[in-house]
Amino acid sequence: MTTARELPDILSAEFAADPYAAYRVLRERAPLLHHEATRSWIVSRYEDVERAFRNPVFTTDNYDWQIAPVHGRTILQMSGREHAVRRALVAPAFRGSVLEEKFRPVIERNARELIDGFRHDGHADLVGQFATHFPINVIVDMLGLDKADHAKFHRWYTATIAFLGNLSGDEQVAEAGRRTREEFAAHMIPIIQRRRENPGDDLLSSLCEAEIDGTRMSDEDVKAFCSLLLAAGGETTDKAIAAIFRNLLEHPDQLAAVRADRSLIPRAFAETLRYTPPVHMIMRQPAEDVELGGGVVPAGATVTCLIGAANRDPARYSHPDEFDIFRDDLNTSNAFSAAANHLAFALGRHFCVGALLAKAEVEVGVDMLLDAMPDVRLADGYRAAEHGVFTRGPAELPVVFTPVARTSMARTPVA
Repeated sequence: MTTARELPDILSAEFAADPYAAYRVLRERAPLLHHEATRSWIVSRYEDVERAFRNPVFTTDNYDWQIAPVHGRTILQMSGREHAVRRALVAPAFRGSVLEEKFRPVIERNARELIDGFRHDGHADLVGQFATHFPINVIVDMLGLDKADHAKFHRWYTATIAFLGNLSGDEQVAEAGRRTREEFAAHMIPIIQRRRENPGDDLLSSLCEAEIDGTRMSDEDVKAFCSLLLAAGGETTDKAIAAIFRNLLEHPDQLAAVRADRSLIPRAFAETLRYTPPVHMIMRQPAEDVELGGGVVPAGATVTCLIGAANRDPARYSHPDEFDIFRDDLNTSNAFSAAANHLAFALGRHFCVGALLAKAEVEVGVDMLLDAMPDVRLADGYRAAEHGVFTRGPAELPVVFTPVARTSMARTPVA
């Protein structure tokens, strides 16, 4: 265990500018580091982060103070049978035939609408004009909510993500997050109640009607899940789509391979999740004293799991600081399941329930963007950069391309 002050500080400007350099130092010199400012124990090696996600001694009790103030009590805070039942109630909408037959057309429609806004311009900011809006539009559409309220939903999810990443404890950020919970509840609870009385063919109605062994979700349960879905689903997919294009644009040979063979999109997504994950850190809390990273973490302490560091651990991946969609130490076939061998979706019982939805959104979005921009390239003079600490991705991604004539536009299906 190390507390040396000369080690990288996750709250420093240097860390925000380039966390990957700091990750190397932490993995090598301080695999278990007590961080006074956040009152947490930081782990950075793959084996330690994986253990914190898989071993049941590590709980999600930290979410009682970390996310409950903005979401209420969600599936993330639950354990045992309560968690299993709630997950069984919500999971069917995010996999199998429901996702493919019911919601993939929703994803395609929303991607097409956004791309139509710039496909004939010859230039675009893929963050501001696509990635920022796409996942929120999809989720709002899936829930059967009014897309005219997009600005509200985007403001709420932005405030929520800022609250979750408020590692320095800024009170204005904290207050904005708490206010968001009240505003979101005031907006959603009446809609949920009306949907119970008059259900439709949408995700919100399905959540209201879902039942297992006599258990159904309350209005507060449904509201909390919708809040979590908008924030987690919006932020992560937003940053993943921007990151996958940034990574491919900076590796033209791999971009050419994906353009020629769209079945490689899942590989490019999986490698992006490893190389530049949207979420760089997740917290856990051990129920008892536990040995980790060469030291002992006391029961009830917060453990900050550095996903961004673990996913570049040379003990797990060869040439971990290289983006390579063809690497043979990342299993693409299970990269979007609880058996994944990267950590971007967490692992174990709290593996991201929306992983397959994110995969479908990225597949559709990347495929349709490549159709619309067959020779896409970064704008002259622009050097793509990442921003953020808790979540991280490009803040903008200006590209130029030769517009495809309307008559020659063709769709290429993703395998």
